[in-house]
Amino acid sequence: MALDHYVSQVHLKNFYSPALGERLYAMRKSTLKAFTPRAQDICRIAEGSTNRFLDDPRTIEDFLRDVEPAYNLAVSRLREGKPDPQAVYAIAGFVAYVTSCAPAAMRIHAAPLRGALENTAALLEGRGDLPAAPPELGGKSLTELLADGTVQLEIDEKYPQALGINSILQRVSIFGNSPWEVMHNTTDSPFFTSDYPVALEASGRPGLVNWIVPLAPDLAVRIRPDVRLSRAPVDLTFPRFSCEGRPVSRSEVMQVNRLIVRSAEDCVFYRDQHGWVAAFIEKNRAYRIESVVSRIPTGRSFFTSASQMIVSVPVRTA
Repeated sequence: MALDHYVSQVHLKNFYSPALGERLYAMRKSTLKAFTPRAQDICRIAEGSTNRFLDDPRTIEDFLRDVEPAYNLAVSRLREGKPDPQAVYAIAGFVAYVTSCAPAAMRIHAAPLRGALENTAALLEGRGDLPAAPPELGGKSLTELLADGTVQLEIDEKYPQALGINSILQRVSIFGNSPWEVMHNTTDSPFFTSDYPVALEASGRPGLVNWIVPLAPDLAVRIRPDVRLSRAPVDLTFPRFSCEGRPVSRSEVMQVNRLIVRSAEDCVFYRDQHGWVAAFIEKNRAYRIESVVSRIPTGRSFFTSASQMIVSVPVRTA
């Protein structure tokens, strides 16, 4: 049985601590437990890359063979201010893979599918196509039972993963043809990373977000996805790619790290054991990314919209 990494080891190794050798510092948001793992021992699950909804259940592994080996060279080229199409492909591919196949991504993308099922249930009920609930359920309608949590619709999270894998080259094309801002960090506070190393940032554009991706302790990239490309043909030569690099202040680094912690599913990873890190993670641990689904009546039907955002959640304990 394969143990598949949903965050690549090559990424995690960039955050190894000189004080630990081939290990990095880590802390769980759920328990505030600190530990010092190796890259090969974290961010992996059994058969994580296997998806039975696809004709080739392991097809994503072919994609990763072109992405992971090019990661370090891509980071170097971005650090030097000389990104080429191969570097863009490697980083855009890393982002596309994480946002399709990480457990956080599967959970996040299940919510809109659940919303669509609830809409279908409401439409069928409104047309009288569903039988009445049994007396044991208090004579409530299905929509009432869904609303009060008595009945829940379960989504196999491998299905949204399959959708993400099928569209992964389109996502690489969108990310790679969008504007990037490369953030160079020379402060005494290195960038963190996490088990979902794509931090969501409000963009100021209605319904749209930026993604901040920590690549190494001294380097991160802000991607502003161009949604106009969502229906454009896939173009992996990246003719629309643009990139601007700049140094960032310590306050900007802290804001990025705040978003990284809040966007993490559970584990936060970091290179240096500064005295303030544990309190910083504790302060920002009661958040995660959710798909917030809205249902708007439109005559006899409904319009469903889903927006990803960082929301406050009860602290989960492991």
